[in-house]
Amino acid sequence: MTFLKRLLMMGGRAPLIGMTVLAVLVLVVAVLGFGFSPAPSNTLTIAAGPKDSNFARTAARYQKILEQQGVTLNILTTGGSRDNLRLLMDATQKVDVAFVLGGQAGEAEVEKLVSLGSVSYQPMMVFYRGQPKKLLSEFKGLRLDIGEEGSGTRTLALALLAANGIKPGSEGDNTVLVETPDPDIAKVLDSGQVDAVFAMSESTPTAMIRSLLRSGKVHLFDVAQSEAYTRRLPYLNKLVLPRGAINLGEDIPAADVRLVGPTVQLVAREGLHPALSDLLLETARAVHARPGLYARPGEFPAPLERDFRISEDAQRYYSSGRNFLYRTFPFWVASLIARVAAILVPILIVLIPGMRVLPALYRWSMTRRIYRYYGELQKLEKEWPGADAARRVELLQRLDRIDASVFNTRVPSAFGDLFYDLRGHIADVRRQLRQAPPA
Repeated sequence: MTFLKRLLMMGGRAPLIGMTVLAVLVLVVAVLGFGFSPAPSNTLTIAAGPKDSNFARTAARYQKILEQQGVTLNILTTGGSRDNLRLLMDATQKVDVAFVLGGQAGEAEVEKLVSLGSVSYQPMMVFYRGQPKKLLSEFKGLRLDIGEEGSGTRTLALALLAANGIKPGSEGDNTVLVETPDPDIAKVLDSGQVDAVFAMSESTPTAMIRSLLRSGKVHLFDVAQSEAYTRRLPYLNKLVLPRGAINLGEDIPAADVRLVGPTVQLVAREGLHPALSDLLLETARAVHARPGLYARPGEFPAPLERDFRISEDAQRYYSSGRNFLYRTFPFWVASLIARVAAILVPILIVLIPGMRVLPALYRWSMTRRIYRYYGELQKLEKEWPGADAARRVELLQRLDRIDASVFNTRVPSAFGDLFYDLRGHIADVRRQLRQAPPA
C-alpha cells in the first residue's frame, strides 16, 4: 500500500504522473498474466488414406486451397479411416486433422477429439459375381474381400455382415475372408479368387470403383433393406445411385441402386486454433458444397454430430460464418490482429474501469491520511482538562510532534485546502490549550 501511495503522490504536485506509472504497471502485469495469444501454425498435417483413394484426392484439393492462404498441409498416407482415428488418438503422432467415417469410434475414448462437421457421404458398395442376390445374408459361406486392416471399409463390412448373422471364423460359419494383394478388383473377381468385394472410396481408388461400375461382368449389390440398416446402425444413411449417373448414354447403371453409407467427418484434436478451424471449414465448403452423386447443393459441410462432439469453434462457424478478421484480411494479417486484440481486450476491460476508480481511490486515500490527524487532536483535547502541569507539558509536546508530522507530509496542491485547514485547526488547539486555566 505504501508503494501505491508513493506512486499516486509522485512528485507531490503531479498525481496524474503516478496514475500513469500505475497504468503502465497494470498493462505489463496483464500482458504477463494473459500471455501472448498463440499464433496459429502455418502448417497442418492431415491423415488421409491410401494413395489414389477418394480421401487422398480430397486432401490434395484441400492442400491447394490452403496453400493460397499461406498454410502448408502435409498429407499423411494411411490405411484408411480406422487408421486415421488411431493416429489422431495417439499423442505421439503429429496429426492435426483426419477424415473419419461415422461408426468408427466404437468403444474408443474420444473425449479429446472434436468434429468440425461432416463433409460428404461415403457409400458402401458390394461387387459380386454369379447370380443376382437380394439379401446380404446370401453372401454367407462365400469368399469375401472386405478391405485391409485400418480401413473403415473393413469395420463397416464386419458390422453389416454381423447384422445378417455372418461372423467369419466363428463355429459353424464357413465364410472366408480373403485379403487379395492384387489391387485390380475386377481381375480378382473374374479369376474367382473371391466371390464378392466390399469397397469404399475411402480406401479403394476411385478409378477402380468407376471401372467396376462400368463392367458388365460383375453386379453391384442393391440394398433393398436400406431403411432397416439405417435403423439398426444409426450412423448409416440411405443413399441412391441414380439410373444413368455413371453414364447417361450407356445407361449405367440401368436402374436406381439403393446403398447405405456413413458420412465422412473432419475430425481434429481438441485445441485446434480457432483460425485454423475456420480455415479448414472454409476449405471444406469450397470442396464439398457442390452437388454430387449423393449430396444436394450446399448440403456439406454440415454440423452432424455422430461419434464426436462438434467443436465450439465449428458451432460458431455454422451459426455466424467465418471470423470477421479472417474473412476480411489475409491469413497472416488477421492472425497478427487477433493476437494483439487478445492482449488488449482483457487489458482494457481491467484498465478502463480502473481509470475511473483510481481518482476516487486516490482522493479517499489522501483524505483519510489528513483526517487521521483530527482523531489525534480530539483525543489530545479530551485528555487536557484533567491533566496536571507535567502532563500538560507532555501533551503540548505531542501536539508539536503532530504539527511537525503534518508539516512534513507531502500533499498535492489539489488537496491544499484540506492541508491548510488541518494546520489552522492545530494552531487553534494549541492556542486553546495554552489559554485554558490549570487544573
